[in-house]
Amino acid sequence: MKEEKIKKFTNELTYIQNEKIKNSCKTMISLLPDYFFEVPASSTGKYHPKYALGEGGLLRHTKAATKIAHELLENPIIGDKYTQEEKDLMIMGIILHDGLKNGLEHAKYVKFDHPILMKNYIIENQDKLELTKKELDLLTSVIETHMGPWTKDYQGNEVLEKPKTKYQNFVHMCDFLASKKFILIPFDENNQIIE
Repeated sequence: MKEEKIKKFTNELTYIQNEKIKNSCKTMISLLPDYFFEVPASSTGKYHPKYALGEGGLLRHTKAATKIAHELLENPIIGDKYTQEEKDLMIMGIILHDGLKNGLEHAKYVKFDHPILMKNYIIENQDKLELTKKELDLLTSVIETHMGPWTKDYQGNEVLEKPKTKYQNFVHMCDFLASKKFILIPFDENNQIIE
């Protein structure tokens, strides 16, 4: 099953050039809970476009956000602001940002603190990764803040941090754009983006 999980991100993994970062991303993909590859991005359909709903919707949302990031980073006006290592880590962050959206045990509803859960899950598994402390810090910081301005839980408690760095802002922007209903990205029956 681990290889099957990694295979679902074959195209997206080609965007990562650094082999250590790519291998670390593969490891974390293999550790994602099975439900990640099956559930919709939104249980209500309120916050995501049609392609992100239904079976495999969260996977398609993640692929869409990753494709948006890749296209933006390929544009020299945007991409030249980052080193290749930074680009690779942001792509990895986007691939993993919603990895524990319903928690580790697959709760019925989205866990509001899923960015923190995913950050902590990566840290708990850092011994399996080939990342330096600096790389790990950048990776987990972009995941932790990917919700952007939506930092309060359902009871109004301040739970999440807002993005502050250019890396955090970039990852939030890609996730935000992949959640907009007016941006429709076509997928084939194998959950691959149609170019």
